[in-house]
Amino acid sequence: MNVAVLSGKGGTGKTLISVNLAAVAESAIYMDCDVEEPNGHLYFKPNNITEKDVAVKIPEVDHTLCNGCRQCVDFCKFNALAYINDKLIVFDEICHSCGGCSLLCPEKALSEKDKVVGKIQNGISGNVEVHTGILKIGEPSGVPIIKKMLEDRKLREKDPTQASKLTMIDCPPGTACTVMESIQGADYCLLVAEPTVFGLHNLDLVYQLVTLFDKPFGVVLNKCLGDDHPVEMFCKERNIPILARLPFDAELGMLNAKADIAVRKSEKFRVLFSKLLDRVTNEVQHEATSHS
Repeated sequence: MNVAVLSGKGGTGKTLISVNLAAVAESAIYMDCDVEEPNGHLYFKPNNITEKDVAVKIPEVDHTLCNGCRQCVDFCKFNALAYINDKLIVFDEICHSCGGCSLLCPEKALSEKDKVVGKIQNGISGNVEVHTGILKIGEPSGVPIIKKMLEDRKLREKDPTQASKLTMIDCPPGTACTVMESIQGADYCLLVAEPTVFGLHNLDLVYQLVTLFDKPFGVVLNKCLGDDHPVEMFCKERNIPILARLPFDAELGMLNAKADIAVRKSEKFRVLFSKLLDRVTNEVQHEATSHS
């Protein structure tokens, strides 16, 4: 079961919920796809860490072969190539690694080389496998790292012992390309929102996204003080299930501020997140049944 947790902005409690749901499960995989600023590892403090680089292919020019025909320049819709002062220049920061320029070049003056854009760290924390994507500073897109993390997960699912594990996908905030990539293989999406007018605006953004992707989803409200707020009305009007209402609780806030995993420190929160996990599991099973 692959569950993606997303929100319209940062700071809503997305990582709090992802981490605690993974920790309360019997066996789980936690994937931090918020590659620009991953912080799930601060909670889990994983052991036995291994890491590997993630690279993309970018064009490399052999200037002795290039005759300045500019076919590659005209082909590139991202303006990653320019012919200036009788020299072909590659702007690798905006290259999308499609490989088209290398295939198109009639003189075979363009080949491809690896460019490291980040890394993936893997470790263990109790019952949880922790996988963290880290984007290299200055790189424009974390999509290749997220894609690699999800590809690795798909390969591990061929092992029956791995396939049965709960996978929590901690998505980047917002609705950009990295979020779209993160939810590609999700069986269910959890939309985390705060019960405020601003929270409603952010919820609406991710609501439109998961609707566009035709993903089953439910809402978790964080920092709740009561039911009389616009997010409740938004969900009721659209028949969106509210799976849990996390309280505006000083103890939970303190545990979170110290990067402690609440379900490993407090029985009260273990019960709360266990109920949420049960609810999510039931929703996923219901979706599977209704589409079978």
